[in-house]
This record gives sequence, C-alpha cells and structure tokens, in this order.
Amino acid sequence: MTFEQIIADIRARKFSPIYLFMGDEPYYIDELTNLLANTVLPEEERDFNQTILYGMETDVASVVTLSRSFPMMSEYQLIIVKEAQNLSKIDELEVYAKNPLHTTILVLNYKNGTLDKRKKLSAAIEKNGVIFESKKIPDYKIPAFISSYVQTKGLGIDQKSAQMLADYLGNDLSKLTNEIAKLLLAVPQGQKQITAELIEENIGISKDFNNFELLKAVVEKNVFKINQIADYFEKNPKNNPMIVTLVVLFNFFSNLMICYWAKNKTEQGIAAELGFRNPYQAKDYVTALKNYNAFKCMEIISLLRAYDARGKGVGNISTPDGELLKELLYKITH
Repeated sequence: MTFEQIIADIRARKFSPIYLFMGDEPYYIDELTNLLANTVLPEEERDFNQTILYGMETDVASVVTLSRSFPMMSEYQLIIVKEAQNLSKIDELEVYAKNPLHTTILVLNYKNGTLDKRKKLSAAIEKNGVIFESKKIPDYKIPAFISSYVQTKGLGIDQKSAQMLADYLGNDLSKLTNEIAKLLLAVPQGQKQITAELIEENIGISKDFNNFELLKAVVEKNVFKINQIADYFEKNPKNNPMIVTLVVLFNFFSNLMICYWAKNKTEQGIAAELGFRNPYQAKDYVTALKNYNAFKCMEIISLLRAYDARGKGVGNISTPDGELLKELLYKITH
C-alpha cells in the first residue's frame, strides 16, 4: 500500500490489526504512527487503551501479552512499539502476527532499515496487516515533494521557490516540513502562494543568488550571472556550502546524460523520459542540450567528481571552496 492509501484508510477508520512501518526515511513512519495515535482512540480512552513501548526497553513476550489482552470499555486498544529495530528476537512475533487480535492495533515502528521480507514474520504481517517501506526521496525529487506538501496545505509554490528550499534545507523531510510550517504562518492574508521573497524574508535565502539561479545561469552559459553568484557564495559560505552546489549540478548533468538518448527531445518528451509531472520542468534540459554536447556533459560529470574530492581535501591543501567553485564553473562553461 502507498503512503496515501494508508492515510485514507486510517482516516476512514479502516484499521488493520498490525502495521509494520519500516525504512530509511523516518518522516513517513512518524506521520503514519502519529495519525494512528490521534485517530484510533478518542482522547478520553487513551490512558487505558493506548500503550507506547520502546524496542530497547521491552521484549517480544511483553508485546504479545499486551496485544492479546482486550481493551477496557473501548472498541480498540492501540500498542505502538517505537524503535522496533532494537526489539530482540523480533522474529518471534510471527506467532502473534499469524493470528492477531482484531481489537488490538499493533504498530511496529522500524527505522533505519527494513525487516527481511523473506522471513515468516514479514509474510504473516503482509497477510494479516499492512507493511509500508519508507524510502528516502532522491535529491532531485525534493522540489516535487515540497510542491505537493504545500498543496496539501491549500497553497501553491513556484518551481524556483521549491528548488530554493530544497537546496538550502536538503532532503531531511522533517526539517523541511517544519520550515514550511513557519512559512505558512508568514504568508500574508489573502496570498495563495509561497514566494521567493517570502522565503528570503523568513529563512534568509537570497532570491537572486542561490543554486536555482546558478544552475539556470550555467544552463544558459550566462558567464556574467555565474560570476555574480559565485562571488556571493564566496562571501557567504555558511549559507552556500560548495557541497550543496555540487550536488545540484551533478544531479542536473546526470539527468542531462539521459536526455541525449531520448527519442523525443521536446519539453514533453524530456519530461516523460525523466519522470517529471510538468513539462515546464524540462525546459532547462532542452536548453542545455543545445549548449552542451554529450562529450562535454561527460567531462562536466568528471569535473564535479574531481572538485568534490578536492573540496574534501584530496590533492588540495589550502585552496578555499570559493576559489574551487569559481575554477570549476569556468571549466564547465568553457
């Protein structure tokens, strides 16, 4: 089941007797767990029928004993096992998972890894409950996540603003959603859009000198703009770490390599090739195909790897990141 399907079922009170939320992305695991905690039981019933355990502090026998007990004057009892990856001999839960009590909702919160799907426990949970694997979102998909998340809050956000947030905050979804929550509170009454100006005022990212604008300048080979932004980055290294810029450039040129073999090199064709929802997102790739041939693209990817190593001190004793970035950008565009 998808994240959205599970949310819809929980809100419709279509509960499963056992849930296994696992994976490397804690945001989705926490969101689903919190939704169950706030939905299954009314607040007045939680003292007697909601139990939170921690993997390091409990054992399988205790979890099973609690799960097999009945709720007190309630339709359900909810048992949440947080950090279930630390639960010793977790495979022994198979006996309960094969025949769970339908008045108990057992939630296994398994982070930083996955339960082996070949094990009997996984098969039992899949048969009688719900398994959801929470995967990390690739960096290049973070702007799309931001756009979708903002839409669920009844607002919009343009591509540039979403990219600004992604570049500055990274792929920590919990951190991202917390910062977006602050922005939502700052949106003036009657305004329906999170803008670059709003982000600049409330988070401190420059709307004119950021990785989104730098990438656009590189794509267009706008040397004057590239130098302006590189100078700004050099003067503001704390807010513009070189590693983030390298990731942005690497993701773009890695995708660009795919575009050279696309049969349809229009915005619609490139968007389909790269899995973009909106053809407008492919506009820069169409431009880059005209300004950079495949051999230059391969050279750029090699340069990005080399300068990533130099930025980490490999073969570089004293050159600061600002100078390295300027040197790299010159080689990319010439």
